[in-house]
Amino acid sequence: MKKAKTIETNASVAEFIERVESPSKREDAYKLLAIFSETTGYEAKMWGPSIIGFGSYHYVYKSGHEGDAPLVGFSPRKAKISLYVACEETKKQQLLKNFGKHTAGKSCVYINKVADIDIEVLKSLIKETVQFLRATYPDGQK
Repeated sequence: MKKAKTIETNASVAEFIERVESPSKREDAYKLLAIFSETTGYEAKMWGPSIIGFGSYHYVYKSGHEGDAPLVGFSPRKAKISLYVACEETKKQQLLKNFGKHTAGKSCVYINKVADIDIEVLKSLIKETVQFLRATYPDGQK
């Protein structure tokens, strides 16, 4: 079985954010850091080289694949900012209707900048994701 690439590290979140090239993305990363920290109550940790995660859980899929992942997180990537939220799909779609300018994948929502989105909806997405993953993987909380 292959080893997961995205694992929690001891790298500094602040140092990672300071290396973000775009000043506006760096500023948005600090805004998101505050929002995610306040909303989850978890300390930010680096996951792999570029994901800032909050909390963690252990998952086991029916295929037998298993690993650890942050409950929620974000990454200020060059093209867009990735928000890692994986709440129940119907609830996610309802919340995204009022979220603002974004595109969405299965467990990611992509934004250009924080000013494009509704912060209260983001907080709801974060809370819903934490609640959903805690309920889905009750034995995997860390």
